[in-house]
Amino acid sequence: MPALLARNQAEVTSWFVAEVKETSILPMLTVDMENKENGSLDVKNSVENGRPPDPADWAVIDVVNYFRTAGFEEQANAFQEQEIDGKSLLLMTRNDVLTGLSLKLGPALKIYEYHVKPLQTQHLKNNSL
Repeated sequence: MPALLARNQAEVTSWFVAEVKETSILPMLTVDMENKENGSLDVKNSVENGRPPDPADWAVIDVVNYFRTAGFEEQANAFQEQEIDGKSLLLMTRNDVLTGLSLKLGPALKIYEYHVKPLQTQHLKNNSL
């Protein structure tokens, strides 16, 4: 019986999940956007082993375009206004994102948890090899 329930849940879930694939403005960066409940996105470099290019090298416009491509059009402007480049992005704390950018709480939490934090983690992993 549990297997039947799991199968039915998977079928129901698949009806509500829509996939959209877009290519970002950033060179070599692909964003797979899937309507996930948590708002996360898969961001991959189409050339280097599925990893995004090093955000430490991003200019302000690269950071802005990254968040626009990730579906945060309005919030991307805050990164422009605060002149957040890649190095600054990698130094941001959760508090910086939640309060320093004057964003609404929901989008700010998603931006930090599903974008800033993973970019920081990936950067540290890539540079500690």
